[in-house]
Amino acid sequence: MTEQKQSSETVEQTKTTVENSQQPETEPQKQKRSGTLKNLIAIAIMLAIGGGLYYYGQQQSHLLSTENHELRQQLESLKQQQSQDKQHIEALFKEQSQTLSHFAAQNNQLGNSLQELQAKISALSSSDVKSWLLAQADFLVKMAGRKLWNDQDIVTAAALLKNADASLAEMNDPSLIEIRRAITQDISTLSAISQIDFDGIILRVNQLSNQIDNLRLADNTTDGSPMDEDNDELTGTLSEWRQNLSKSWKSFMDNFITIRRRDTTAEPLLAPNQDIYLRENIRARLLIAAQAIPRHQGEVFKQSLETVSTWVRAYFDINDPNTKAFLEEIDSLSQQPISITAPDQLSSQPLLEKLMQTRVRSLLSQSSETNQGG
Repeated sequence: MTEQKQSSETVEQTKTTVENSQQPETEPQKQKRSGTLKNLIAIAIMLAIGGGLYYYGQQQSHLLSTENHELRQQLESLKQQQSQDKQHIEALFKEQSQTLSHFAAQNNQLGNSLQELQAKISALSSSDVKSWLLAQADFLVKMAGRKLWNDQDIVTAAALLKNADASLAEMNDPSLIEIRRAITQDISTLSAISQIDFDGIILRVNQLSNQIDNLRLADNTTDGSPMDEDNDELTGTLSEWRQNLSKSWKSFMDNFITIRRRDTTAEPLLAPNQDIYLRENIRARLLIAAQAIPRHQGEVFKQSLETVSTWVRAYFDINDPNTKAFLEEIDSLSQQPISITAPDQLSSQPLLEKLMQTRVRSLLSQSSETNQGG
């Protein structure tokens, strides 16, 4: 407002000076008027510059106020966002605190359960542990009997008996000496039984099955010569026409009437390409023999090998080296036993069963007395 007042006063003075300058003056007054005019021009320029600066200042002030307002708005927005983030973080901390409290409660519960379990384990008496070891030994002896009589597996049966003796030894009970002595006797009895290599026998039978294609069929002629072979061949020499005529006449008379005897058994003959079926039938019999080995079916095993031997001798050349080796292997396998002579029972098994019944009755009586007392 002060600057506007000064500007109006300056304008009034300028108007007065201009009016005065319009009156005729003298030379000195003209010079004075010229100096005044310059001053006025300078003042006008200064006023213009001042006005421009004032206008520029007002524009800058307006821009600054606008920017300050935007900054305040951004600051308020940031404060609100910060407040929301703070609330969200507080909620997360609260939720995490609740989760940790839940986990701590579960951990305490598990700790209590573990302590209860440890207390129960500690509460087990030595008699319960011995009863468990005795039951384990009885189970191992029964399993040894099953492996011996069902699978005829001597090695596994002996190992089970040794484990049963180890369980009884862990009990450290002198009253079990008799049972342990019986187990040791059973182990010695099994060790004296000669073992049979069942896997090796199966491999030998399978090898025979692979050799069937190498066997040569027997010829149908008695002398081994081809059927169209003629020992009385005619010569091509004209001077030997008498000999050729004699040979032709003899051959004609020999073949004109043929007498064959029918009082003997005819040799079995194969139709063309029937040897394939014969070889497959032999393989099937050998497969039956191989399957009878783990089942310990000795009669089936021997019958299958005897059938194979009969077929090979009837249809194949027994003078061929491959056939001879094949038949020798068949004869050797026929004499091979595929079952062992196992004892009827284990001497330790009835002793353990009797002891188990006594211990079980004792435990049941103790349990009933405890329940009545409670």
